[in-house]
Amino acid sequence: MRNILISGAGVAGGTLAWFLARDGWSVTVVERAPGPRTGGQAIDVRGVALDVVDEMGLGDRMRALRTRMRGMSMVDGQGQELFRSEEFTYSSGRLDNDDFEVLRDDVVAILHEATDVEYVFGDAITALTEEAHGVRVEFEHGGFRTFDLVVGADGLHSAVRRLAFGPEERFVRHLGQYLAIFPAPNFLGLEDWQVWFRHEHTGGVAYPVRDNTELRVTLGFGSEPLPRLTVPEQKRLIAERLGGVGWEVPKLLEAMASADVFYFDAMARIELDRWSAGRIALVGDAGYCASALSGQGTSLALVGAYVLAQELGRAGHEEAFAAYERRMRPFVALNQALATENPEGGPSEESVDRAKNAISLA
Repeated sequence: MRNILISGAGVAGGTLAWFLARDGWSVTVVERAPGPRTGGQAIDVRGVALDVVDEMGLGDRMRALRTRMRGMSMVDGQGQELFRSEEFTYSSGRLDNDDFEVLRDDVVAILHEATDVEYVFGDAITALTEEAHGVRVEFEHGGFRTFDLVVGADGLHSAVRRLAFGPEERFVRHLGQYLAIFPAPNFLGLEDWQVWFRHEHTGGVAYPVRDNTELRVTLGFGSEPLPRLTVPEQKRLIAERLGGVGWEVPKLLEAMASADVFYFDAMARIELDRWSAGRIALVGDAGYCASALSGQGTSLALVGAYVLAQELGRAGHEEAFAAYERRMRPFVALNQALATENPEGGPSEESVDRAKNAISLA
């Protein structure tokens, strides 16, 4: 039986593990976090990615947990409403289509529950050595194992990419923004309604989830690349950048200060000339992050994992990796372009529709 190691238990890693296990592979997933990650924003499943989750038999479970927004408002830095819409939201697009928006942690939990493979939580890869018939993998907590193949599904700051392809700075393309995401109690009393705010070079959104009992909050600001910061430093920086903004932002900053679950990172693309090296390959954000600004990161992860698994079922790894790249490159290019099409209001509906279906799953 062929065995494979996947680094990362997120959307790409969990999806790839499911399809490979179905096809008879022995699959191990290693994840630095102590368990399936919680928190994060609402993510979109769009276009051909809907076919992927439906083939897994998980589409209905995900749709049952979808966000159910009635619309959105945009306010300025003083809290004055600039416009509202009951036809679309910035986060999910039109409200009358078949695409759906669901919390990232719900998707990760569903994938974890549905995938009968070996999960190793609380550990990480520290070294990769390709040998004649496999890859020797060393781990942070000691020991080594050998696998036929290794796939990096470990996100924007992929350790597999760094070890197999080179330092991150060679591949990251900074998009001039940073975002923080965290949960908070619904002290705004929002009911299936998003409120976005914009003030000079800052902005964000608050929207209710979990039957309107909880908020997910995103706060952002424009910036050149920053040095690595600790979480307390990240929170202080956000408080400084958004400290003069009105509306309910002071309350959101208070909630951020006490948030135990907290994400902060640059909006960036990952661009590589190749997504495989020998017996090692990349999938999802590790290979072709489009950033949250594209709205297509989840769909890229789902479709990329599906295509990679499909090709590995058809041929040896060299031919499979080559076919995976041929099929995915045009799809990735169109979706990455969405992140910079319209920095103020997001990509056009026409561009999203073209990008989200620009691949055949046959």
